[in-house]
Amino acid sequence: MDWQKGERSRNLEIDSGRGGGGGFGFGGGRGLGIGGLIVLAILGWVFFKDPTALLDQGGSVDQSAPTSQPAQVDPQQRDFVSAILGSTEKTWGDIFAASGRQYVDPKLDLFSGGVRTACGLASTAVGPFYCPGDEKIYLDLSFFQELQDRFGAAGDFARAYVIAHEVGHHVQKQLGVFDKVQQAREQGAPMEGANGLSVRQELQADCYAGVWANRSEQRLHWLQAGDVEEALNAASKIGDDTLQRQTQGAVVPDSFTHGTSAQRVKWFKTGLESGQLSSCDTFSGEI
Repeated sequence: MDWQKGERSRNLEIDSGRGGGGGFGFGGGRGLGIGGLIVLAILGWVFFKDPTALLDQGGSVDQSAPTSQPAQVDPQQRDFVSAILGSTEKTWGDIFAASGRQYVDPKLDLFSGGVRTACGLASTAVGPFYCPGDEKIYLDLSFFQELQDRFGAAGDFARAYVIAHEVGHHVQKQLGVFDKVQQAREQGAPMEGANGLSVRQELQADCYAGVWANRSEQRLHWLQAGDVEEALNAASKIGDDTLQRQTQGAVVPDSFTHGTSAQRVKWFKTGLESGQLSSCDTFSGEI
């Protein structure tokens, strides 16, 4: 992937160790009640490795939580993240403008160890995530090494897919998907499970990542041989069924939150092949 062609973002933040995301809880006009905490404990993680690492579950700070440290950021990795984020800003800005809407860019916070966000305290263990409370993406760059070593998903485009997936959650926030999911949940729709709201929302974020991949390639011509396979490999390694089989030796569909490996590959490919937002309706029919 010739990622150097990407536009550099002005919305990249390097966490100073003082806490990143500007407060705790969902009150104070953020429009998210305590139910939002429950939703966020399920939504937003790429790998959903350790939801208990989101430590502020009730609006109070757990003083035993990992503290944010000044992020140690390799200049080349920072430049890579900035280029990918910048390309998503251009892509989604153009898509929104074509339909008469304005896209508001998210911030991306690079942190080390732990971070304070509007969604609570989180540690590196949760993996990359998006917090709708402050409309920020949070990423500890050490995750990229884990992506390669633990999950066998190496390559620049695999890493770009991770960022694009989290940006996909921001697109959902801009389009009102988070509000609709919360309303459906309050009306009794299940969050977890093979057909749950969480799975449908995560698969849509995968599809949006595919839309970005399609549009950015049309504009920048930056993909090289094997790049698409890198992203598809990453998607296949992080399905609920694959992760459950590896960690607990059995697959439990009733506890799915992100979809199977096949579903994640399917929906990323759907967005990649169509390049159309309209192709990403994961909330209707079979997924």
